[in-house]
Parts: sequence; structure tokens; C-alpha cells
Amino acid sequence: MVSGYAGGQKENPTYQDVCGGNTGHAEVIQIHFEPDCITLEDILDVFWQAHDPTSLNQQGNDIGTQYRSTIMPHDEAQKEIALKSIEKWEGKFDSPIATIIEPINVFYEAEGCHQDYFRLNSEAPYCAFSIKPKLKKLKDNNVLPK
Repeated sequence: MVSGYAGGQKENPTYQDVCGGNTGHAEVIQIHFEPDCITLEDILDVFWQAHDPTSLNQQGNDIGTQYRSTIMPHDEAQKEIALKSIEKWEGKFDSPIATIIEPINVFYEAEGCHQDYFRLNSEAPYCAFSIKPKLKKLKDNNVLPK
């Protein structure tokens, strides 16, 4: 899994560029997986439960298009799986799903300090107030091992 930026117009954006909200990029992760070990459907099941897919351009206190809920499939087969996943999860939330599906086009890897951020900074305020509660929820719902 690699943190990065995608879906915007600026080539080689930096974190500061993307945070400014003017590049069109979303903060994303690129997931490399072995389909024989885990399916895209399974990954998307975690995706729906790990964030708020009903909030347009916002995740918690983070607001802006760079925080949009998006799925960026690499091909038509992945796009079809994503569409079916939206159908599966629609109606399971208090509000309609706002997640968009958009082409990946180009993925820009984020700076090194953004890679494996939670493991390296688990006591930082953002991790304590934003990430830890999400992980607890996933563990409590048996999505992740306890």
C-alpha cells in the first residue's frame, strides 16, 4: 500500500499543493494485492467501513475535494466490481453514498513522511483522534483482527 495523490491536473504535486485544494487531486492509497489471497470485493468491503462514504468532499474535520470519497479503478473489470460494491452497500448508511468512481490516470507517490504514517506516528494527535477510532470500529465489527 502506497500513499499518494491522483485525479488532478498538476504534475508531481506535493502534499502542500494538494492540501491547498487547487490541484484537483485526492489524497489516495494505491493498493497492490494478490487476487488469489484477497479479492477487490473484500478490499472494498473494508473501504466502506473504514471511512464516511456519504460525506461529499469531507472526512471528519478534513474538508475539500482532496478528501473526496473516490474509487479509482485501473481497468473496466475493476470499475464493474466497484459499481457492484456501491450497489451492495447503498442503503446501509444513514445517507446516500457520495463516493465517486473516476479513472486513475496518473498516481503520484506521496513524500516519504506520508508513507506508513500511522505506524510511525501512532501517538500524533491526528492519529489519536482520527485513525485510532476508525481502527477500533473495524476491530469491533470484526473487519480487522483484534
